[in-house]
Amino acid sequence: MKTGLFKTLALAAALLASPLAGVASPALANDDQLEIAFDSVFGTQVREPRDYYSGYTDPLLRQVAMLADGTHGRIGVAAIDLATGQQVAVLGDQRFPMASTSKIAVAAMFLDGVDRGRWSLDDRFPLILPVSSPALSSVTAPVRRGEMMSARDLIDIMITRSSNPATDALLEVVGGPQAVTQWVRERAGITDFELTRNIATLVRDNREFNPATYIDTRDSASPLAMARFLAGLYQGRYLSPASTNLLIRTMERTRTGANRIRGQMRSDVLVMHKTGTLHNTSSDVGLLTLPDGRTIALAIYVTGQGDSTTRDRRIAAIARAIVDGFSASGNAPNATGRVYASAQYPQPEPAPES
Repeated sequence: MKTGLFKTLALAAALLASPLAGVASPALANDDQLEIAFDSVFGTQVREPRDYYSGYTDPLLRQVAMLADGTHGRIGVAAIDLATGQQVAVLGDQRFPMASTSKIAVAAMFLDGVDRGRWSLDDRFPLILPVSSPALSSVTAPVRRGEMMSARDLIDIMITRSSNPATDALLEVVGGPQAVTQWVRERAGITDFELTRNIATLVRDNREFNPATYIDTRDSASPLAMARFLAGLYQGRYLSPASTNLLIRTMERTRTGANRIRGQMRSDVLVMHKTGTLHNTSSDVGLLTLPDGRTIALAIYVTGQGDSTTRDRRIAAIARAIVDGFSASGNAPNATGRVYASAQYPQPEPAPES
């Protein structure tokens, strides 16, 4: 495939690519690096990070790429230091199943409605409970109404315990999956994000494809898209200070995924995150505040790897490597010269122990 035409297209891709599409903007010195640049703009083909990112000279990227070896299933990573703009990405522009990490966007859209006076956190809505049905037997899985709960409590259990009925309750209120997709694209300016099904349908039909070998753009996002969304959330660009505070504090109390981002994390790092799990895929996305006050927006999507325990270990190892690497880098701006504005939103105080 490394023909003259390919090189021409790849070079054009490199020139058109945003600096955020890669890491440290390495010089395009060989065919492997040209292929990386081509994928970052045009590619949806499954790639193995170890083989296609080995040309980078940045030591942190090289370490993360090794940990994100795609031999046994695709792994996508994106991390952004919100104070300096330093970035690490492996398959950062490739789509991965969001699974329950999309719940952050659903909660954010609802809270935007609260800010605009459409709803109140005290409004009560019914849980949306799935009704048993065969996989792929209908466009939308059948559901029934359940217990009434306040929006405040629905947000709490959908983030901290990853409640699907609570998510579908608020998803119905805001207008459905397509409304969330439109909100993310218009409010946040993020295009590599698409929600097409409610959670009941997503869970019922989640074995339709193997995410380790097939890219299904439905209900998916790229790691860079999710990291950018989290960055905007933390910087207060989507919601009022009160709503931003509520959502970030809730993410800090997440109970799921103890062996993922938190699994090997240093005790001096504050983790605010949301996990996702479906057939042959595990993920964890969030905001990590370092002892020096810098916050990292992080998204890790892992497919394959043999089993869920191995996927969790991959996530934990990658998250720790990124934190240690960013800590060692100090406050130097990223190699592209682009520096993100420091987070405008104050760090939330730790929630009291229950």
